Amino acid sequence: MAYQIHKTAIVDEGCSIGEGTKIWHFSHIMSHCVIGKNCNLGQNVVISPEVILGDNVKVQNNVSVYTGVICEDDVFLGPSMVFTNVANPRSAVCRKNQYTKTYVRKGATIGANATIICGNDIGKYAFVGAGTVVTKPIPDYALVVGNPARQIGWISEYGHRLHFDSQGRAVCPESKEEYQLENNRVSKLQDE
Repeated sequence: MAYQIHKTAIVDEGCSIGEGTKIWHFSHIMSHCVIGKNCNLGQNVVISPEVILGDNVKVQNNVSVYTGVICEDDVFLGPSMVFTNVANPRSAVCRKNQYTKTYVRKGATIGANATIICGNDIGKYAFVGAGTVVTKPIPDYALVVGNPARQIGWISEYGHRLHFDSQGRAVCPESKEEYQLENNRVSKLQDE
């Protein structure tokens, strides 16, 4: 078998699971979802129908990824973080045809116990701090904390705070990659 499933996990028919993926204790993978290669789904994880997880996605314990969520490659979902998929849920009103899409872009991190209100995309390599409540879209490379989320800085692809000089340039202390801040947007400078 190209992937590993713990004996207590339930995997419904009709889902796609990539090579090298590990699914741990008491997790439930529902039909018609797509899980990429080399993903790691912790204990008590639920992946709902039609969810898409890219390659190398890490889903920590006690996370439910609901229909409407799409995570690109290299996303980290911290322990007990929460997605929603309906803006105005009511127990007595069926809104299954109103699920709102939420995109978590490549390399983004969502910390433990954070809550993502549906329809608010998380930008590439953004970092959502533990316990943060996201109520609006988060830009690429943004570092956000609090309830509601507020941006307190910018972060590199290696997860370090970026400190920009007067020309709007910053260097990641670990990777030495350079970043440019312009018009309140950050981009990584490519090697020339």
